[in-house]
Amino acid sequence: MRPIAIIGPTGTGKSDVALRVAESLGGEVVNADAMQQYRGMDIGTAKLTVAERRGVPHHRLDVLDVMETATVARYQQAAVRDVDDIAARGAVPIIVGGSMMYVQSLLDDWAFPATDPVVRARWEQRLDEVGVAALHTELASRDPDAAASILATDGRRIVRALEVIELTGQPFAASAPAIGKPRWDAVIVGLDWDTAILDNRLARRTDAMFAEGLVDEVRYLLDCGLRDGVTAGRALGYAQVIDALDAGGTADALASAQELTFTGTRRYVRRQRSWFRRDHRIRWLDGSADDLVGAVVAQWRHVS
Repeated sequence: MRPIAIIGPTGTGKSDVALRVAESLGGEVVNADAMQQYRGMDIGTAKLTVAERRGVPHHRLDVLDVMETATVARYQQAAVRDVDDIAARGAVPIIVGGSMMYVQSLLDDWAFPATDPVVRARWEQRLDEVGVAALHTELASRDPDAAASILATDGRRIVRALEVIELTGQPFAASAPAIGKPRWDAVIVGLDWDTAILDNRLARRTDAMFAEGLVDEVRYLLDCGLRDGVTAGRALGYAQVIDALDAGGTADALASAQELTFTGTRRYVRRQRSWFRRDHRIRWLDGSADDLVGAVVAQWRHVS
């Protein structure tokens, strides 16, 4: 059973389309969104509720506690098993998400460079000394492409990129596999919208998250150790709300957090587009088109 990967920027409706494609074909969904792996991070990641999944099996959701570190390598190993198991059952694996390295690790069999504890510790110390923004600037001076693909607030990935650059003497992206035939001969479909329309969707999505209780979700997760997690607490929306709560949780601080979440998400969308648009295998569809499910299924049947 050849998989379908439905990828693209945040806010383009991938989860809903993937669910309906799975219903149409008798498929099962494999999540490729890094932060949807975390239990309790529901509102801020726009994770489908159990009821909204309508009985369609979803894999790689709610598999980590917020204190655990999400890694691409761990995800890759587990997701490969999920795809293989789904296909062995005679169902169609539907891979869905917009986490760039997660998608590529799964579809292109990314072999990750070794790590060196001494080098890693040195860069972690540098992070503590100068802060995440300054270290991201340092990464940009060494490897602009890596800096463009990594959030300026993601200290762990910035450290990892600098570690790989030092160990290999090459740009971080040089460790990535060449874009060739995707694993399992998967069909890769990308969803996107006109920029102005997508920006409006992102604004409404952000407003809805705060209206539906993102702040309360963050408060609850802080009691579960969110602040101590290396990756979860840096997620868009969550990091901004944590900062607002640390500033007293005033109405002004929370309003600023909401605005920063929107602008941060909009910047992230630009990074996603830049990353995905270099992949010639992706068959792009307009997210506003009629019968997106039919269009995705037609792409799959065309090569199956």
